[in-house]
Amino acid sequence: MSRHLNHDLTEAYNRLLSLSGKVEEMVDLSVSALMERNSTTAQKVIDFDAEIDQMEVRIEEDCLKMLALHQPVATDLRRLTTMMKINNDLERMADLACNVAERALHLQSPKFSIPEQISQMAKQTKSMVGDALNAFVNLDIALAFQVIAQDEIVDKLNVDVIDTLTEQMQQQADWIPPALHCFSASRHLERIADHATNIAEDVIYMVNGVIVRHRHGDDQLRIEKT
Repeated sequence: MSRHLNHDLTEAYNRLLSLSGKVEEMVDLSVSALMERNSTTAQKVIDFDAEIDQMEVRIEEDCLKMLALHQPVATDLRRLTTMMKINNDLERMADLACNVAERALHLQSPKFSIPEQISQMAKQTKSMVGDALNAFVNLDIALAFQVIAQDEIVDKLNVDVIDTLTEQMQQQADWIPPALHCFSASRHLERIADHATNIAEDVIYMVNGVIVRHRHGDDQLRIEKT
């Protein structure tokens, strides 16, 4: 690796770490806004979005410039392309956190009961985001596989939320508008968990060069034996 490429990669990597910290904070705040029905916190999340967009564009521009100027190969190319993918996932997670915050703005009535499964989903999703980013920082593929395994838990909780909200709407028509907002919030949380899974998969690829999408079990066994 040339000295200039190493310098540029390190700078872009540090910016990506900064972005990941801000996105994790947005996810945490959006969950708090939803569960506490706090409009002030929700608006804080939404106001974060413009800064995240600027950071994401800057990192992508830096990565594209490195591809053009340095024409990296092998490990350097794998690291660079993985950083671009993680950058995109982080930006999408920030957008989804804003969406959760926007749903929180419409759930101010204390009379409507938010399903307990959403609280469980939120906790699980926050855990996945934190673990995925820690796996990225520490290049920890064991932790990355733990994140991937947790995705099924969030998917099941999302199905449970839909069933509970459907029952609520059938029982009382007045609950249809807030229930629909809860539907959206649940879906956004599920998508955040999906992006956390993507980051975990990207970490495994960056470390071992193995693509594990859609075939987690076989690849985990093979990687753990190497």
